[in-house]
Amino acid sequence: MASILIIDDDSQVCELLQHALEEEGHVVHSALNGVEGIIQYRQYRPELVVVDILMPEKEGLETILDLRREFPNVLMIAMSGASEGTKINLLELAQQLGAQHRLTKPFQLETVVKLVNTALGKPGSMSSQEESNGADVSGQIKP
Repeated sequence: MASILIIDDDSQVCELLQHALEEEGHVVHSALNGVEGIIQYRQYRPELVVVDILMPEKEGLETILDLRREFPNVLMIAMSGASEGTKINLLELAQQLGAQHRLTKPFQLETVVKLVNTALGKPGSMSSQEESNGADVSGQIKP
């Protein structure tokens, strides 16, 4: 299985994602902001980073840019609930800056697991139809 880093300022989201991904056999680390996230990426070198867009100290877009600059091959999933109804689609911008996939909050944990598998190129990944439009997936968080 893979090593994954979750960067989100909502500790409940981190815990839910960590639990779901550990159940799938992954090793999961979490950070509550981009500054901590970059430090942990340097320390653990995970195969995949799941990063929220709106966070204190170092927001997600800046974190994506910094990770991409220092580690050009890093795999990333950008997630946010803030894109809906805004003039700028933050998740599309995140993809333009280097995130390979995007995830709209709220989401179902099963969807996250499928998207993680897709990003890692593992079995049980999303079909091309499910991942259409940049893997923008939505639903509800269910513990």
